[in-house]
Amino acid sequence: MRSDFLAIEEWVSNGSRVLDIGCGDGALLQHLQANRQVRGLGVEIDETKILDCVAKGIEVIEQNADQGMANFADNSFDTVLLTQTLQAVHRPDFVLEEMLRIGKECVITFPNFGHWQARRYLLWRGKMPVSKFMPYKWYDTPNIHFCTVRDFEQLCAERNISVLHRSFESRSTGDSHRSALVDRWPNLLATHALYHVTR
Repeated sequence: MRSDFLAIEEWVSNGSRVLDIGCGDGALLQHLQANRQVRGLGVEIDETKILDCVAKGIEVIEQNADQGMANFADNSFDTVLLTQTLQAVHRPDFVLEEMLRIGKECVITFPNFGHWQARRYLLWRGKMPVSKFMPYKWYDTPNIHFCTVRDFEQLCAERNISVLHRSFESRSTGDSHRSALVDRWPNLLATHALYHVTR
């Protein structure tokens, strides 16, 4: 189980309505249904992952979040999730606005491209980083927007988005861990950021 699932679980209320955009194979929704008894719905565009969701008993629809979510009414969910997907959508600001329209609260997680190892790699090699943390080459990466912790917080400030909770992880060693240093300097030391926001 991914370590971020535990942090997300803390931010989701028992029995709440949860929409997971870019739900992948449905593992997070399955976890929340088992541990928080949520009423969950997934949104995914990859047919293989949709089949994985169905095999897990997860209710899922095929839809591209970049094209809008007009089929969902305002405040129709308690929490909307977007985990490890923000950097892969074409219009992250638009998707975030749609999430905040649909849900009372939102949880967003993303890789922090401001991490010191990414900076060092770019400085010394002059090329986009390739590592366990970022395993893709520049031409085949699913990541479109390289966002840092500071970038995301600036977007929240510009759009009057309130941050309820934030959590940071460092997975650079292969093991996920949190520390006071990572929390103090997340833009430099965190490999992954987790935000719980509302408007």
